[in-house]
Amino acid sequence: MGDLAERTLAALAPDGPLATGLEGFVPRAAQNQLAQSVADAIDERATLVAEAGTGTGKTYAYLVPALLSGQRVILSTGTRALQDQLYHRDLPRVRQALGAGLKTALLKGRANYLCLYRLEQAKGEKFQSREVVAHFQRVVAWAGRTMRGDLAELADLPEDSPLWPQVTSTADNCLGSECPFWDECFVAKARQQAQAADLVVVNHHLLLADLAIKQEGFGEILPGASAFVLDEAHQLPELAAQFFGEGISARQLLDLARDSLAECKNVTASLATVMGPARALEQAMRDLRLALDKLPQRGPQARLLAVPGAPAALQHLEHTLAELQRVLGPLSDAAPGFAACCDRAVELRRRLAAWLGQVPRTGSGSLSDDGDPDAGVPSPESEPDPVLDPSAADPGFSVKWYELTQRGFTLQRTPLDVSGPLREYREKSRAAWIFTSATMAVDGHFAHLGRRLGLDAPRELLQPSPFDWPNQALCYLPRGMPEPNSHDYVDAVLDVAWPVLEASKGRAFLLFTSHRALREAAEQLRDAPWPLFVQGTAPRSVLLERFRASGNGVLLGAASFWEGVDVAGEALSVVVIDRLPFASPGDPVLEARLEAVRRRGGNPFRDEQLPQAVIALKQGVGRLIRSDHDRGVLVLCDPRLLGKPYGRSFLASLPPFPRTREIEDVQRFFADVDNGDGDGAQDGADTPPLAAQSPP
Repeated sequence: MGDLAERTLAALAPDGPLATGLEGFVPRAAQNQLAQSVADAIDERATLVAEAGTGTGKTYAYLVPALLSGQRVILSTGTRALQDQLYHRDLPRVRQALGAGLKTALLKGRANYLCLYRLEQAKGEKFQSREVVAHFQRVVAWAGRTMRGDLAELADLPEDSPLWPQVTSTADNCLGSECPFWDECFVAKARQQAQAADLVVVNHHLLLADLAIKQEGFGEILPGASAFVLDEAHQLPELAAQFFGEGISARQLLDLARDSLAECKNVTASLATVMGPARALEQAMRDLRLALDKLPQRGPQARLLAVPGAPAALQHLEHTLAELQRVLGPLSDAAPGFAACCDRAVELRRRLAAWLGQVPRTGSGSLSDDGDPDAGVPSPESEPDPVLDPSAADPGFSVKWYELTQRGFTLQRTPLDVSGPLREYREKSRAAWIFTSATMAVDGHFAHLGRRLGLDAPRELLQPSPFDWPNQALCYLPRGMPEPNSHDYVDAVLDVAWPVLEASKGRAFLLFTSHRALREAAEQLRDAPWPLFVQGTAPRSVLLERFRASGNGVLLGAASFWEGVDVAGEALSVVVIDRLPFASPGDPVLEARLEAVRRRGGNPFRDEQLPQAVIALKQGVGRLIRSDHDRGVLVLCDPRLLGKPYGRSFLASLPPFPRTREIEDVQRFFADVDNGDGDGAQDGADTPPLAAQSPP
């Protein structure tokens, strides 16, 4: 055991500073084991993969050695909400208890900070509603008193407000040191503080943006760190694929056109030159979206290019981008804003060319494969393989796909394998890397995650949840469920859930793998005797607050409620999961990954689909028991858990629940809770693993 590990365990001991300085702190063996492993990894600059089940005390287990190490440490979280909780609540408590005098900093992506230049530009804009006008006036008033410019300080304004893109900057539209507000820039100040800090709390989005050399114009903030601790690390592979890919969106095009027009107020007589090309770009963007109107929401590139009119609309979009670039060029010397807009036009043309597998001309002509500016967009028949395209414009294997929103679109390129660049950065850093989460192992091992992150023989720790599962929880696997693809499956889910909800008096999450199933269930439950909270009817934070306050609510949620949601106590006593969360087989990125696995001789289901579904199920199950005092019932409706051989992998990866197939055991469980009998969870329940029994 190293010196740091010894000091860490002393800090967590029954008579240590945390026990004496933090109200409610209780030493835990599981926490000590994790903390010692983290401390040794930091000391020895090693790579550690550690799954810590709910209740381990994971946050303190890595905060204590991080603060005691005396080294520069980067802590990265999966979400901004967890980042704020870590920095504003957990870190100050532990730091004070330890008496650690380190400099700490909180750093988010630039979209989280007010941009004073764009705020000033927006003062002359027309807003789409009185509500947005009122929000803008609040932002203006707040701008005069905020010290950090963090939009989290305006938590009561809607997260999806159309105002935010107008008062925040992006890597594309930031003017950098040319900005007249540079000395007051909140992003620049936050980054300066982070560069000077001993411990920096970031999120995975920002961490990956830095690793992907998308430093947003401010230079790297992470070099020099001796250790990186990544919480909620199971999210990292998907996020890394986003950041090592690239896209062009309707929003980027619209912002470019509007920003180009907004800059005209700073340069006399420029409006007459810019107005036509900017408006033409806006219209070309709308025309392309209209041409794609009958497509499904997501799909491969080839499907989009096969739509009549789509290639021509793409060609026209490129022409309008080129024309806007042409008129912005001579204006670049007149104002830094015009120079930035011109650079953005060049970059968007490059991305469009890369998505089409073409090479853009350096001038303002159109895209071409052979240097002919009038060659046009190729037909779908001549387009390279949309799944694996090792073309000159796309040297790495990647999948090209599209996604549609109600009024917009994104044309995206996503790499199929990010293990190489992640491994390269990790090795160059010569730092300790600690990957931790409550859900990373599949069937007791980390092979799936390790392969996707490029980890070569890392240290491993699988620390089970210390909760008393036999007494705190019960898993109900109802009999007689139809196959999940049957037309009456949602009806069957609600039929088995209803008596459970009656026994628990509501207090439940119903988690669905599709929004269609969620909507169908919400319609059928609209007259239920419990308060109903449905995802999409209000922001997630508002729904959760109302659910907690109701005391007996039933919340219906899809993907965003499967993880990162913490409802401790009696308000949540049941979690119903409708089916095993296999990713949609029609997803173009997944299709390409499965094909890549197949080409290298692997088994796509075993190597890719099954591990991801197991981790996703563990996240959903993790909503149920959040503290030593919680008690609850998990209802897993999918009959494949017992009817298919792969069901064993799911059941083996879950906590050691007692399991039953009888509703009477569920009713007895809640009757015992009402009677104050804490040992009733096992009464009548089947403790042996049911997966070993023959399917019903």
